[in-house]
Amino acid sequence: MAVASIAHCDWPDEWPDLLPYLLKLISDQSIHGALRCLALISGGLDDALVPTLVPVLFPCLYTIVSSSHLYEKSLRAKAISIVHSCSSILGTMCGVYKTETIALMKPMLKPWIEQFSHILQPLVQSEDPDDWSIRMEVSKCLIQFIQNFPSITEAEFSVIMSPMWQTFLSCLEVYEQSSIKGINDSYSGRYDSDGVENSLDSFVIQLFELLLTIMANRKLMKVMGGNVQELVYYTIPFLQMTEEQEHNWSLDANQYVADEDDVTYSCRVSGVLLLEEVVNAYGEEEFDSIIEAVQKRFNQSSQEKYAGSTDWWRLQEASIFTLSSVSESLLEAQASGIIRFNLGDLLGQMLSANIGTGINEYPFLHARAFSAAAKFSSVISQIVREQFLHAAMKAIASDVPAPVKVGACRAVAQLLQESNTRVVEPYTIDLLSALIDLLRQASDETLHLVLETIQAVVKSGHQQMSSIEPIISPIILNTWAEHVSDPFISIDAIEVLEAIKNVPGCTGPLVFRVLPSVKAMMESPNSQPTGLVAGSLDLLTMLLKDTPIDIVKAVFDACFHPVIRLILESTDHSEMQNATECLATFVSRGKQELLAWGGDPHVTMKSLLDAASRLLDPDLDSSGSLFVGSYVLQLILHLPSQMAHHIRDLIGALVRRMQSCEIAGLKSSLLLIFARLVHLSAPNVEQFIELLHTVPAAGYENALVYVMSEWSKHQGEINGSYRIKVTTAALALLLSTRHPQLAKINVEGHLVKFHAGIATRSKAKLFPDQWTIIPLPAKMLALLADVLVEMQEQGVGSDDEDSDWEEIHDGDDGIHQDILASVASDARASMKHLDTMAKAFDESIDDDDGDDSLVKGVDPLNEINVANYLMDFLAKFSNTDRPLFDHLCQSLTAAQCNAIERVLNK
Repeated sequence: MAVASIAHCDWPDEWPDLLPYLLKLISDQSIHGALRCLALISGGLDDALVPTLVPVLFPCLYTIVSSSHLYEKSLRAKAISIVHSCSSILGTMCGVYKTETIALMKPMLKPWIEQFSHILQPLVQSEDPDDWSIRMEVSKCLIQFIQNFPSITEAEFSVIMSPMWQTFLSCLEVYEQSSIKGINDSYSGRYDSDGVENSLDSFVIQLFELLLTIMANRKLMKVMGGNVQELVYYTIPFLQMTEEQEHNWSLDANQYVADEDDVTYSCRVSGVLLLEEVVNAYGEEEFDSIIEAVQKRFNQSSQEKYAGSTDWWRLQEASIFTLSSVSESLLEAQASGIIRFNLGDLLGQMLSANIGTGINEYPFLHARAFSAAAKFSSVISQIVREQFLHAAMKAIASDVPAPVKVGACRAVAQLLQESNTRVVEPYTIDLLSALIDLLRQASDETLHLVLETIQAVVKSGHQQMSSIEPIISPIILNTWAEHVSDPFISIDAIEVLEAIKNVPGCTGPLVFRVLPSVKAMMESPNSQPTGLVAGSLDLLTMLLKDTPIDIVKAVFDACFHPVIRLILESTDHSEMQNATECLATFVSRGKQELLAWGGDPHVTMKSLLDAASRLLDPDLDSSGSLFVGSYVLQLILHLPSQMAHHIRDLIGALVRRMQSCEIAGLKSSLLLIFARLVHLSAPNVEQFIELLHTVPAAGYENALVYVMSEWSKHQGEINGSYRIKVTTAALALLLSTRHPQLAKINVEGHLVKFHAGIATRSKAKLFPDQWTIIPLPAKMLALLADVLVEMQEQGVGSDDEDSDWEEIHDGDDGIHQDILASVASDARASMKHLDTMAKAFDESIDDDDGDDSLVKGVDPLNEINVANYLMDFLAKFSNTDRPLFDHLCQSLTAAQCNAIERVLNK
């Protein structure tokens, strides 16, 4: 280690003889230290050294690896690890020096692969960690070869396929005896002297990684194509719970939940990843093969059961787990009619095989059956659903092992959503009582699951809730208060309280139970535990939403002024964000009436404006202002006459806040305000443009130049259905004015690409992004065309996803010279096609922008059909001012022009 540490600094410049000396040590049989030193050095090599080192080093390493009669497996494994390190570095160089690296590796690759085939050919032996280690290093090397040198590896790979398959099959028997049944030693948790894990599990995980890499290579995948069912068939047993997992999960159900929900490092997870890759790679071609393989393993487990095996349940649980792991893809295939089997009938038979019997003897099998019933609830029959629902409710209320209750909670949470509430209501009180007992025992890992189940029961048991609300609400509130600093658990608890609030007859009791405590907290925020004030604001916001107006007024009377005070005085970002959301909800729910609730409407309005002024302060940290856009939007929508007197001041504050903004989401939300002001100014949009032109902006001629420069630059980054509709339609309104001030503004147009080839970091430094400069109206039309392009892509889909490297090509798709050029026969879009485009577009974009819940049913712009809106706009624009329209189209790309053509020639 001392030599390697010095070498990282001094070799080769200050220590040119080091490598020859190490190689001489190897040839002189002083191999242990020399190899370890080389292994340490190879991990820190750069792209300047490796090309000169590999031709000298690899032959020496090959001699060691191929001389099994002279060197033990651990030394040969160390030699292969050095090959792996060097290959990895060469792989990173391939992007720039592809020809040189392939020329370097090509003559060496074939003998190495042949040597690897010799290592993988013998059967895997039990309790031989050195054998597992050398095979593991071979797998790592093969992964590097496939990923970094696919063209030359594919030509030689047939040599390795049979030995690799032999390793996979023989490993299964060893794994079952060692890890699953615990008969032999699996060396779990053991490491070699270099700190590398040498357990059987780590070897199996690496083997799955190799298979995953093969599946990701299209040419090698075809080699596997005829053996997919066999691959799945032999993968399923690897998914069995190990003896160690069974022991740990039986002692701690919270760990069971944590390991099930998180992607842990295990053979079980690696096997699932392989199955998912099979589905992604082969799709509909192999769904039936997967189901057939599962059926065979399930039937095998049944035969083992009748033969008296005590471990039969493991394979059955793994079979059900296999289907659950690819449930989403299977359900899509079932809905599309791709699967030959009736998935619902098959699952009904599998899941019902052992329900109600042996629940204490085989808890994990029952837990898996419950979980699978939840995942496949949409395809199993109503009889099976109700059978599992009753069994799950009974299990939650019974003295059964904790893992069973975990699965039962998953089943109840899902199945209640699809069951007749009359079936459930007689059991509601007993079920909630049992769940509350579980809640008291739950840890952070299981709290989410129990709260989710309670929420489902509350939603389904309305008739019983009014009598139990006084009991359950304080318990959930206490859980929320205990975990208020945990965003996941506190949100879960608030969602349960929201479900209680929405039960007829429970809203008032819950709100008036909460208000006194929250009011007291808000009036003395500095003396509260960390997170409690911010959490209380979240709770208040939930209580305000979809609540009768008399309840809203009661919350206003208790908490409005403390919320205002928090915004004006707090320095805590979480408190300010949550207070802003709460205040936006106050305005959304109270509307004009809110002004009179405080006594003097002018005083209340001044409080609202003072809060907006603090949040728009350019010196305030951007995080504290994060939700000011949503708040100002509510002021504009619900108090338009009051806000009309302050529009000029508001525009100035918005510009100053944008110019000091450091968060993209905040800038987008402020751009939305400008867009909404454009709509409010209609039909006098020209007057709004003139107003912007008269407002100053630091570093720019005026606010119009600054806002439109930022808007044109960031429009493509705006997310959320409502935001995209409002900003897109506002751009169309602005463009339709043909105002001369817009034409005077120049903005960034298209990205200029000076070079072809692979986009590397070094090229990015030499050739930083540069943009053409075009008039603003041309950019605005291009942005509208981009929306059409995206909508059409979402409507018709795209399957062009193949590429190992992102290639940069010279030029663009071409600049379209005439918008009215000949139109292809399939370019005509019907109204039905436009609707399909709009629907696909709405489904594809992220709706979680924080504004949707407050504008639904309030802002008519939320109902815009973007496709129809743009079609009408473009038709009017092209008809009323054809010369300008044709001139602007000269700046569009071919894709943008084609998108407009499809709309105009409907």
